[in-house]
Amino acid sequence: MSGIYDAADFFHAYAEMSRSQEGLAAAGEWPQMRLLLPSLAGASVLDLGCGYGWHCRYAAEQGAAHVLGLDASLRMLEEARFRTQSDTVHYRLCPLEDYEYPEATWDLVLSNLVLHYVADLTPIWGNVFRTLKPGGVFLFNIEHPIFTAGINQDWLYSLDGTPSCWPIDRYFCPGPRETRFLDHIVRKQHHTLTQILMGLLRCGFRLEAVEEVRPPEEWLNQPGMRDELRRPMMLLVRACRPKIT
Repeated sequence: MSGIYDAADFFHAYAEMSRSQEGLAAAGEWPQMRLLLPSLAGASVLDLGCGYGWHCRYAAEQGAAHVLGLDASLRMLEEARFRTQSDTVHYRLCPLEDYEYPEATWDLVLSNLVLHYVADLTPIWGNVFRTLKPGGVFLFNIEHPIFTAGINQDWLYSLDGTPSCWPIDRYFCPGPRETRFLDHIVRKQHHTLTQILMGLLRCGFRLEAVEEVRPPEEWLNQPGMRDELRRPMMLLVRACRPKIT
């Protein structure tokens, strides 16, 4: 994952975002993501790229027995620990590529808006499959390939300043893409839909849900929000490791 989240000026800008201040209530993907979660009562949960720990704390509130949040950013983890008062939740400074992924350990592995920083998803898919218990769920939200293939991840604008269209280029050329986010140049990774979904299937996962994130209906009167219906920004996927029969 990009180390830019430990840069002081970037982290301070990130801290001013509504999702940083208000948590899951300000995350446009949360209404759909929450409905895709399995039962968390008594569950063991691994969060890949936990950030401020919002999902870790939610899992604990829903009765999870053990929650581990991983993140490569020390600043993110410091914030997560500051906000967390639960003996159920633990955090570790660890890039998701470097975690040991012990065999058949977790009931749920989740990841939100982190995997588009990973250059090669194939080993991640294999590691997650191994570390899930049979019947366990992998739920993740990644930037949509149409979004990551967007030129500078921005609209083309009409002369009056309104968005005219969302241009994409080099869709079938996976790899790094640089974009401006919070007034900084950030490197992300573009993956095609085929890479994401077929990669899961080749590892043995069973796909249970694939959803493109839409802004909540009650948000549509906010400035610019209706433009978010013109192209998808995020992709939600729920997959499971089949039970042994």
